[in-house]
Amino acid sequence: MKDFKDKVAVITGAASGIGRGIVNRAVREGMKVVLADIEAEALAQTENELKSLGATVLSVLTDVSKAEDVENLAQKTIDTFGEVHLLCNNAGTAPIGISWECSLSDWKWIMDVNLWGVIYGVRTFIPIMLKQDVECHIVNTASLSGLMANEIGQGMYIVTKYGVVGLTEAIAKEFSLLKSKIKMHALCPGMVKTRIMDCERNRPEEFCNDITVPIDHPELEQIWDAMRGLGAEGEVPDRVGDMVFEAIKQDVFYILTDTRLAYRRMIQTRNEEIMEAFKQNKQIHKSLE
Repeated sequence: MKDFKDKVAVITGAASGIGRGIVNRAVREGMKVVLADIEAEALAQTENELKSLGATVLSVLTDVSKAEDVENLAQKTIDTFGEVHLLCNNAGTAPIGISWECSLSDWKWIMDVNLWGVIYGVRTFIPIMLKQDVECHIVNTASLSGLMANEIGQGMYIVTKYGVVGLTEAIAKEFSLLKSKIKMHALCPGMVKTRIMDCERNRPEEFCNDITVPIDHPELEQIWDAMRGLGAEGEVPDRVGDMVFEAIKQDVFYILTDTRLAYRRMIQTRNEEIMEAFKQNKQIHKSLE
């Protein structure tokens, strides 16, 4: 897709962070934008700011962890604009904790938002896009953590982002076989200046029954403090939004906001370890013959 003017975009997590960055670029491209977010005040403020600039926007209070909310988002989009051409499943959360120490509420919350939110998005919007029979794009926000498991204390987050990458890859192959006009993209950001480390502000009451009480891990505090600092020094959301649109124009599947050599080496090391495992397991098979 090269021309976005008057096309319709639906963006979750639209009132802050990466979502807002994508929204800002969509508005500059002349798109009609549906803003979805769980934060009512931030959502209303975003809508007002954009309307004051002359943008055509619709805000829909949405909890992506609920299938009915995502279905309502789709219905309001169609009722208002009649079609949808770009879906960005972007809303996310990132509670920190050692994997086995995290409560079931922690696990359920992050799985429901980060993974099920994307599942609800594609299941709800893809049938609509298929009926339109025009070029459409879906951008699923994963993470570099969906390509390599290197962050200590983010096991839950990594599980969800690996899932998003795998789901996006699988759907892309299905679309290719079916010769669909819908294109998939996996957005895998590195550190970005967002409030995701302050995600507890959006934790629904239903996931507050057994919140993990932080367990003292002095040996990890320095690592977690560094992670928080990296977020403050990360890429600005507007530039991420620009990268997303340029990737759509060039039909790039993996959208990487940080291409530093260190990250490339981490991903390469993981792939090399998997290939080495083939050799090792070949020996195991041989020994069992």
